[in-house]
Amino acid sequence: MPHHDLVIIGSGSGNSLLTPELEGLDVALVEKGTFGGTCLNVGCIPTKMFVLPADRVVEAEDAARLGVTFAPPTVDWPAIRDRVFGRIDPISRGGEEYRRSQDAVTLYRTRARFTGPRTLVLDTGEELTTERVVVASGSRAVGLAVDGLTDVDPDRGVHTSDTVMRMDELPARMVVVGGGFVACEMAHVFSALGVHVTQVQRSGRLLMAEELEVSQRYTDIARERYDLRLSTRVTAAEHGHGTWRLAVEGPDGEDHLETETVLLAVGRRPNTDLLDVVAGGLDTHPDGRLVVDAQQRTSVPGVWALGDISSVHQLKHVANGEARTVAHNLAVDLGRIPGPPLEDDGRPVPHAVFGHPQVASFGPTAAQLRSDGTEFVSYTQQVGDVAYGWALEDTTGLLTIHAAPDGRLLAAHALGPQASSIIQPLIQAASFGQHAHDVCRGQYWIHPALAEVVENALLGLPLGR
Repeated sequence: MPHHDLVIIGSGSGNSLLTPELEGLDVALVEKGTFGGTCLNVGCIPTKMFVLPADRVVEAEDAARLGVTFAPPTVDWPAIRDRVFGRIDPISRGGEEYRRSQDAVTLYRTRARFTGPRTLVLDTGEELTTERVVVASGSRAVGLAVDGLTDVDPDRGVHTSDTVMRMDELPARMVVVGGGFVACEMAHVFSALGVHVTQVQRSGRLLMAEELEVSQRYTDIARERYDLRLSTRVTAAEHGHGTWRLAVEGPDGEDHLETETVLLAVGRRPNTDLLDVVAGGLDTHPDGRLVVDAQQRTSVPGVWALGDISSVHQLKHVANGEARTVAHNLAVDLGRIPGPPLEDDGRPVPHAVFGHPQVASFGPTAAQLRSDGTEFVSYTQQVGDVAYGWALEDTTGLLTIHAAPDGRLLAAHALGPQASSIIQPLIQAASFGQHAHDVCRGQYWIHPALAEVVENALLGLPLGR
């Protein structure tokens, strides 16, 4: 029965745990899937690399408003796909080869499950014992509770984000089921590349977790680009002769959609069930996530967790931050560095949706602030009302800021060009407790750059000073 000083389950952000402070430990790294985890292989990075050519197509179509027209684009799907994975796959292989080359690291390319506290059995039948475990095995896309669509089946055209980007060719038609960030990004990509996209969303808007006006505007823009069915659900599915016939039920009653490809983007579940965490004594939330404290410790001494397996935020930048916390706390626990251990400091957690236009946000919505009884003031700046917005002829972009009456920034919600970058000064200001007026008046803002959207939104906040 092999014994290791440390077992890490998952090669995504868990792979970054082995800092110099942990040098000399006998480490086991367990990974059944593609080395490098979700973000590198099927998540953040490849999806955004697909978004870029899609953006180029939409921008070319939109250029007529600026007096420039282009011929319809020629889309070379294999070239687009191979550019993405021709870059990503070598990184995955290289990371695995590097870990295999380290004498102190044993790489197990299989699945592990708990049989007791800090005791694991591999699919190979081999048992591992260890002093410390870090669970970083992430989450997985789920299917739809409709016969035929419960599991991914690429051979019959049923995909999740794990498989859809590696299709051999673009289908003529695609039904995207879901209305969250994965569904919206993929609907943008494939509609821009020439696929007839129908997006089916059971709620009345897309991106329901966003600020109301952001969600509404994004929904209106999407409706102009492709077939959008809101307040609609798939009730049945039949497959024959290479075509899916989906029964849907919406505000106008029952209907049918025919398509070659179905993309299921209806959520993800943490992989705790695959690990049999109950046998390991680990507590879970009702949704399956591992319970962790502010130091990323689980309910079992010597066991930590990070990333999608435990975090309410399914975000790579959060998982990376938690990995830094765990690496530090492991070193403290081992006596390699002095304490105290690191804890979650409650800093704002931002996110972005790389549809077209982009969406970016941190902090609560106005509805959430009102529900919590939080006193706040707000201001919304339209992108089209600043000088660079004139150049863009932008008609839909906006930035809304919520602040406490004392000037502390509580939240920001953006829709528009490069929203994921434009919002960063506000994330910084909120993270370091800067007053809104200090941020907008304490520095020069390049004129007429798009960042003036941020300056003007801050200036517009009704704050006494």
